[in-house]
Amino acid sequence: MREVFLANRVRRLADELGVAIMAHNYQIPAIQDLADLVGDSLVLAMGGPRLAQRTVLFCGVSFMAETVKVLAPEKRVLHPVPDAMCPMAGMVDPVILEGLRKESPGAPIVAYVNTTAETKAASDICCTSANAVEIVRGLPEKRVIFVPDRNLGAYVQRMVPEKEVVTYPGYCHVHDNITPGHVAALRRAHPGVEVLAHPECRPEVIDVSDHVYSTEGMIRHARDSPSGEFIVLTERELAYRLTAVTGKRAYAPDAVCPNMKKITLASMLRVLTEDGPTVELDPDLIVRARRPIERMLAAGR
Repeated sequence: MREVFLANRVRRLADELGVAIMAHNYQIPAIQDLADLVGDSLVLAMGGPRLAQRTVLFCGVSFMAETVKVLAPEKRVLHPVPDAMCPMAGMVDPVILEGLRKESPGAPIVAYVNTTAETKAASDICCTSANAVEIVRGLPEKRVIFVPDRNLGAYVQRMVPEKEVVTYPGYCHVHDNITPGHVAALRRAHPGVEVLAHPECRPEVIDVSDHVYSTEGMIRHARDSPSGEFIVLTERELAYRLTAVTGKRAYAPDAVCPNMKKITLASMLRVLTEDGPTVELDPDLIVRARRPIERMLAAGR
């Protein structure tokens, strides 16, 4: 009952103030249900500048809120919990990138969007889990540096064997903790159901899965598939999102991103009531961080 009360207050106040609510697929169902736009990193990055509202309330980890500000600097981006940070994004920084460039001269740096604005600004092009393979395949260089996710980098190397992908030992602990044992248990509980893995999973997990997709890719696959049930190897809230969009059933391991869960209905109400905190970035940093993101978007992938 309290959740419904808070959700109604948040939605009503956002409408009164002209605030758009954006939410990542890993947010709790109540937040997904009241958001104006729900999606993965690519959907949210592309959708922010298209929203008519001048102010955005962003429900996701901090690097995602930064990306909205970078691509739409004219907007006010409210972020309810500034310390809701992605641990993987903190595993790499511009100093580390400088060292990687010295070790692999001439190799472009492909930065996963799960990085800080400072790291993006020091990279050559960005990618998401949805387009990492296509971005690397489309680069003219035969050797590329991929940061920070070693598992996504390994998947890119698997799919683009003609390139040498130099990976960095970062990882998403939520996906990295999913094991082949989890997959086996889910298959036993749901025999005959397709297994869709996120490319941030370990290679040995991808080996025992049927398909590999970003979260939005999983939803598209489920929508187009004749199957009515799916196992999704990613953060557990994607199972709710997939069902909400497709009407089909989805099962996930008990994989939880604690930083995503720092965003609550109460924190959303507080940030709307107090009109802050907002995401603030240096204008020069915005310009530099926007270039590799725009290069990704210009690639049409």
